Amino acid sequence: MMENEKLKPVLEALFAAADRPLSVNSIFDLFIGDVDQPGKDDIRKAILELVEKYAHGGLELKQVASGFRLQVKPAYEAWVARLWDQKPPRYSRALMETLALIAYRQPITRGEIEDIRGVSVSTNIIRTLQEREWVKPLGHKDVPGRPTLYGTTREFLDYFNMKSLNELPTLAEIRDLDQYNPGLAFSDVRQASFSQTAELIEET
Repeated sequence: MMENEKLKPVLEALFAAADRPLSVNSIFDLFIGDVDQPGKDDIRKAILELVEKYAHGGLELKQVASGFRLQVKPAYEAWVARLWDQKPPRYSRALMETLALIAYRQPITRGEIEDIRGVSVSTNIIRTLQEREWVKPLGHKDVPGRPTLYGTTREFLDYFNMKSLNELPTLAEIRDLDQYNPGLAFSDVRQASFSQTAELIEET
C-alpha cells in the first residue's frame, strides 16, 4: 500500500493536471494494478490533508458535484484573469433568469417559466443552456401536450462551484448580486437578473 506521504504529491499532480473534477472512485481506478495501490479510505485521507494544505494560499482543493478540483480561490480571480485577453462569456438577463428559475423550481416546464417571467422563452435560450450542459430534460409533465420538464445537471453544479443544490443561495441572499460570488461565472453577470428572479419566485 502506498504511504500517505508518497500518495499526497501524486494526488496533487493529478489534480493539477486534470481538466475535470476527480472523484475518489476515479482516482482509485488510476491505481488499479499497482503493487502499492492505495485504498479509497487512504485516498480520502490524503485529499482531506491536501484540502487543509491549500486552505491558506491562493489555490484551493474544492469539492464540487463530480469530485475535487484544484482551482484559484475566488478572491484572486481578478488578478489571474489579467493573464488572458479573452474575456469570460457574458450571458443575457433572459438566459440567467431562465437558468435561475430552472435551478430553484426544477422540475419545471418552459411554459411555467414563461408564466413566471411574463414573457416567452426563446428556443435559443433553452438550446444554449443545454449546449453548456447546465440544463437537461428530466421527462414530461403529465398534462395535455406532455411538455418537457427541465432541471439542472451535475455540470451546472461543477461550473458554479457547488457540491449539491443545497448550496444554492437563499432567495434573500441573491437579491444583492455583489454579495453573491460562487467563484466562476456568476460573478461576471452584474445585472439584476437573479435578484429580480428571486422576487418573481416569491410572488408565485
